[in-house]
Amino acid sequence: MVQSTWPIDPDDPRAPPVEVWERLGPEERERVVASLPAEVPLELHPPEGDPHRVPKEGARDALDEFFRRTGRRIYVSSELATYYPNEPRFCPDILAVLDTDPRERSRWVVSHEGRGLDFVMEVHVSGDHDKDFRRNVERYARLGIPEYFIFDRPEARLVGYRLREGGGAYERLVPQAGRFTSEILGLELAVDGGMVRFYYGTAPLPFVDELIGKLGSMVDELTASRDAAARRADQEAARADQEAARADQEAARADQEAARAAALEAELEALKRRS
Repeated sequence: MVQSTWPIDPDDPRAPPVEVWERLGPEERERVVASLPAEVPLELHPPEGDPHRVPKEGARDALDEFFRRTGRRIYVSSELATYYPNEPRFCPDILAVLDTDPRERSRWVVSHEGRGLDFVMEVHVSGDHDKDFRRNVERYARLGIPEYFIFDRPEARLVGYRLREGGGAYERLVPQAGRFTSEILGLELAVDGGMVRFYYGTAPLPFVDELIGKLGSMVDELTASRDAAARRADQEAARADQEAARADQEAARADQEAARAAALEAELEALKRRS
């Protein structure tokens, strides 16, 4: 591990407190960031299989693709080791940060990035219920994370929280017509078929597999249209060849008729001379 002026406890790695960070020079800060582990320990994210992976990746990829296509500078990631100043690290299932370069990262260090998380979602399957529904609610509010959502997959429900004005505590959100509003993302959320679905106005954000299926259908349609056009071109070319052959035949017939006419004229002239 890289040595730095801020000692890193391998059992409880933490970013420096704000006052320590401010005293560090640029090179020392880089060394501190490089010293903070990027890997996610099992105790923070025990494996829960596909019931946890599928909705997490579906929601993350849908957000990532939407913001990429709309050109909004929002960083979206999942299970990223996150370090607030002098706080135990945590690894949200899904996180988003506004007005941030969406480049690849191996960790999120708040002091280094210059800002904390704006949106967090946890997917609860069968893990520590108290962590997701109580301890995280208290901790994320204390850290000043503006919005926190929990997708309870076994119960097929969403729970949402938004930081109260002045911070320090969350207020629980009330869905409207089955949808929650995320002011951070500018989107609505709802449960759809065992997944978290995001909506932009009335339009649902497609999941990546839906996009792939749609693009695949478009490719199939374009391929069929291309093949049909190629067949028509071949048919027209064959028809043109047939027309050219008929034209050649007509030209040959015209030549033959011209020759016969010339022969008859010659014979007529000969008869006239003999007579």
